[in-house]
Order: sequence, then structure tokens, then C-alpha cells
Amino acid sequence: MSTPPRSPARRVPPPPSRRPPRRRGPRWAVRMSSALSVVVLAAAGIGHTVLTGLDSDLDRVDAFKDMKNRPRAGHGMNVLLVGTDGRDRITEEERRAYRLGGAPCHCTDTIMIVHISADRERASVVSLPRDSYAETPPHTDRTTGERHQGHPLKLNAAYAEGGPQLTVRTVEAMTKVKIDHYLEVDFTSFMKTVDVLGGVRICTAQPLKDTYTGLDLPAGTHTLKGGEALQYVRSRHLDGASDLSRMRRQQRFMAATIDRATSSGILLNPMKFRDVTRAVLGSVRADKGFGTDELLALGRAMRDFSPSSSEFTTVPVGRVGYAVKGVGSTLKWDDAAAGRLFTALREDRPLAAGKPPKEAAAVRVPVDPRQIRVQVANGTRTTGLGRRVDRALRATGFRTTGAPVNAPAPDVRRTVVAYDPRWDNSARSLAAALPGARLRPVEGQGATLKVIAGADWKEVRAVRPEEPPERTGTVVRGDEVVCGNENG
Repeated sequence: MSTPPRSPARRVPPPPSRRPPRRRGPRWAVRMSSALSVVVLAAAGIGHTVLTGLDSDLDRVDAFKDMKNRPRAGHGMNVLLVGTDGRDRITEEERRAYRLGGAPCHCTDTIMIVHISADRERASVVSLPRDSYAETPPHTDRTTGERHQGHPLKLNAAYAEGGPQLTVRTVEAMTKVKIDHYLEVDFTSFMKTVDVLGGVRICTAQPLKDTYTGLDLPAGTHTLKGGEALQYVRSRHLDGASDLSRMRRQQRFMAATIDRATSSGILLNPMKFRDVTRAVLGSVRADKGFGTDELLALGRAMRDFSPSSSEFTTVPVGRVGYAVKGVGSTLKWDDAAAGRLFTALREDRPLAAGKPPKEAAAVRVPVDPRQIRVQVANGTRTTGLGRRVDRALRATGFRTTGAPVNAPAPDVRRTVVAYDPRWDNSARSLAAALPGARLRPVEGQGATLKVIAGADWKEVRAVRPEEPPERTGTVVRGDEVVCGNENG
């Protein structure tokens, strides 16, 4: 493994001629996918020659100008990825096709910290909800030129007042984590990158439909191309959890993107590499110290990077709907839990400390097994089979009766799940725990599902709800949220 690159010393060049600020498109998965595409491509072993033009193509921003009293540097590398809600790069056809209308607020739509461990073997991704309660340091409003003292606002509004610099300063003040690099990427390149990769595979145990974005996916496994992928990561109106649930889907998509990029032969194809690079370049804004040499060194060190090397979480929220005069309803962080999270980043420790690295992933299902009532029947002559199946289902979380019975016929070869069609989602969830089981609809059976254990029964497989009760601060690994099977 190559020696991990060190963060370069800050260089303050003569002030460049300032370009008009570009408005950027929404959603952190967009920025994350594009930025990591370059890193992963570098990891493929394609050398400096191919990336020679990267520095000149990147749009630069001085995100750290004149910053003082910053947090002490920790171990590893911390990258702040942001995306604004600008819409000036969107074509009219894209606006109509992907429901991208509306007036921008010129603020960051999503903010995240990506921590790359010092040994370059782990990436920890922390999503910072855009409605987080924040207090800015003293600053000058970049629009009005007015000098402000620190004041409360929603985190995503810091960009509108002070651009990248105030965003970085506010995040550092809230987290006490020193930011090493700043990246901002628009979503047009995201769609092109996904298309060049041949699409990204996601899976859902229940239909996903959002009339606001136009997303309409039936349950199952799908390979999303650029436009659909954008709808998937933007959707906020699939359930009551809104932004928090959306961030979980974005994390799932990011893990799937890493899986696609690292497991295919695309990165070894120079023509594909060129196409992906072209799709990414031209939309990335980066700090002045993040260039070709840093990308190549990081990429070479991450040759073995995979979904299991990544972990995702959202800052723990202690209070939803925290009202602030002049600001509105915000999300107040759980100070103690958030403090532990950011201490782990500073100390370069895994966020999911103590989690077995090879833990078997449970099958995702539409309905929480704790909500499913089950009656078990022994359909064989094997004594005690009904009790074993009942205990195994109960241990997995299903609400069994605890009193198995014998089926009328003792010659059932294949295990059956009998169910009332009104409870079809529950039936599919139960069948996912019984490999090879056959579904049998029975009109009027009621809410209790019936398992008739057959001679083929071997085990009960662990399952978990695809959309568990919303909890911020939960850490998942990338390999736990990519498609693992047809039920995923």
C-alpha cells in the first residue's frame, strides 16, 4: 500500500480573477458520486498523464481564506461536500422530465463530511441535515456586504450569507472537526456519470412513488440511469420522515455507486475512464489545495476500497421542530451523541466500533416482523418440527402464537405461507424468512398468517424492515445497504 498522502500546506496565491458564482444543483449523492468517481478512477491505476488536465479544468474556490482559530487537525482527511440548489445549468427538457422547477434559495441543499482514514482503508460519511440549528461566527454577508455578528440560522443558509468560507467555518464551529478540503459539484455531471457507468443497481421491498420528483419505482431491483437516479436521490415525499429518510436512501445509493464502480471492469477501460472523467469535470468546485497529485495518491492508496470499507450515518438529532425566532422550525442536535460522533472522526476511529466486520446482512422486507402475527403448523411426520419453526420465527422477531399445531395432511413437501390477500406485504416479508416457501392466498383468513412447515424446511433467515423506525445517529456499512438478493 502506498504511503498515505498528507494534507498539503495551505498556499495563498495572488487573488485570481473571480468568475461569476455558479449555482449548483441539489442532493449530496450527486456531489459524493461525482467526487468519488474521480478517486475510484484514479485507484484503477490510470496514471498522472490521463489526469494532467484536471487542475486546469476544476473550478477553484478559496474556501479557507484568512481563517483563524480553527480546530486542531486530527488524523486522516476530512472533506466537506456541499451542493447548492442552483438551477441555471438545467435544460428545459430536464426541468420537465425530472420535475426540477422552482426558485432556488442560493443555499446549500445538503452538507456532509467525508472522513478518509489515515490508512486509507475506510471512509466515514456523516450527513448534516440542512435544517440543523446553527450559529454562525462573525462574518460579512457576501450579498449585502453587511458585517454580522454570530447569529442563529438553519445550517443550509450559511452558504447564502457567506459562501463556502462561512459554510466551512460554521461546520467547524459546530463539530470541532478541522476540514481539510472542500468540494462542490453540480448534478448534471452526476446524471452523465451514472449513464457512463451503465447505471447503478438499487433495490426496494416496496413501491416508491413521489409526485413531486416523478419517481415511480415498483418493488424489486432496478438499474437506474442518470435521470431516474437523480429522482431517487432527490425524493422527499415518500413518507413522513422527509429529509431524514431521504438521506438514508442517498446513503444506500452512494454505497451502490461504490459497488458498481469498484466491481466492474469499467475502470480498467481507458475509453470509459475518459468518458467518466469528462462527465465529472467542468462541474466540480474545489479548494486550491485539492488537485491531481492528491487525487492520484489517494486513489492509489484506495485500490482495495469496496462498499464494506464505507460507513454512513446522520448526526444524531435530539429535538425535531425546535422553534427559533426569526429562523423557524429547526433540528436540534443531540449534543452528547453528536459530540461522541465527531470525537470518533477526530480520533480516526470507525463510527460503528465493535460491530462484527463480517456480520451477515439481514434480508430487507416491506413489513417489520414484529408487526406480523404467525400461526405455525407441522405439515410433516417429524416430531417437534412445528415447535422448532415457531421458536426460530419468534427469535427472528415474528409474533408467533407459541402454540404450533399439526396440519391436516402430514405429507407437505414444500413449506407454505397461507395469507389473506389484504396482508400481502406481510406475507412476502414472512416468506423472505423461509427460503423456498410458497405463497398461498386464502380469502377471509384474517390478519394472522399461517406457516405450514414442509419437509424442505431448513432454517429461518434473518430479516429486517427496509425502512426501520427513523433514528438519526445509526451507523450502517456500505455492504449492508447494497442489493444482496432478490428480496433486498
